[in-house]
Amino acid sequence: MDDRDLKILDKLQLDAAIPVTALAESTNLSVSACWRRIKHMEDSGLICRRVALVDRRKANVPMTVFMGVRTSCHSMAWLEDFRRAIADIPEIVEAYRLTGEIDYLLRLVVPGVEVYDAVYKKLITRLDFADVSSFISMEELKFTTTVPLTYV
Repeated sequence: MDDRDLKILDKLQLDAAIPVTALAESTNLSVSACWRRIKHMEDSGLICRRVALVDRRKANVPMTVFMGVRTSCHSMAWLEDFRRAIADIPEIVEAYRLTGEIDYLLRLVVPGVEVYDAVYKKLITRLDFADVSSFISMEELKFTTTVPLTYV
């Protein structure tokens, strides 16, 4: 990775639809050289996919709920059951296994509390939990999909 690669990657993180010609021009590369660099980053897995970001409010899912899950069962079988339980619930947009007091943290986007409650009920019918705590976000202070490139 050189400075041109980092600049290309930085611009793609902000707008994946930017034309290769614009990227090439901004990095003083030919279009074909720029395209090869992008292709190399995709082939190496550094760029894992390009997506469109949807405005949650316009998609009628303005509420963000964080769900902290604790379990009394810490087996690989339970973990796999949990993965399957959350896989087909589209309102769960992120899920993490944690250290500390909470075993799993889920981020949901929903139109309102009623839909969150339906997701909650769906989860508790699929698995047993020791505790489930929910936190409704009142304000989004920072949201980004870009990752820092200083460590590449």
